[in-house]
Amino acid sequence: MYFIAIYPDQKIIDEVRLFKEDLALNFGNSKALKNDAHITLFPPFEREIELEEDIHTAFQKIDTNITPFEIILNGFGNFPHPKNPVLYIKPEENENLEQLYFNVKEKFSFGKYSFSPHVTVGYRDLSYKNFLRAWEIYKDKNYKTRFLVYKISLLRHDGKWVSINEKKLSEE
Repeated sequence: MYFIAIYPDQKIIDEVRLFKEDLALNFGNSKALKNDAHITLFPPFEREIELEEDIHTAFQKIDTNITPFEIILNGFGNFPHPKNPVLYIKPEENENLEQLYFNVKEKFSFGKYSFSPHVTVGYRDLSYKNFLRAWEIYKDKNYKTRFLVYKISLLRHDGKWVSINEKKLSEE
């Protein structure tokens, strides 16, 4: 399994982890603790390990001629699917983030994927009942921070997600 993402700096990863720990402790949602905070640019997909070189080649061809830019995370949102609810932190609308997504999609065009940028706090083993309880608390919770996007990461799942390649944004 592979996927492409943007990671905030460690300080924000640690802050988001506190929200994830709250959901694990108070709402029976421990699965979100397995992943560091990130914004997915291309969702997990499967490829044989023998074809990994092709993935690296496509990843390097992604147009990253975008000036490093700031993302502002501001408040909480949700995807209220009864079978798979998600609680997340919302990034403010950002043209550069949209452009980066389209540039990734240009090289990784297989599968249907709509882009709804978010930083997941709770999902997978979060029951709908617990999601509703958590949302009552998180819908009015204030959380606002910002970080600079200066690279994208390609990750592979080896028991956990590990970065296997990065590509820096540039102003050229």
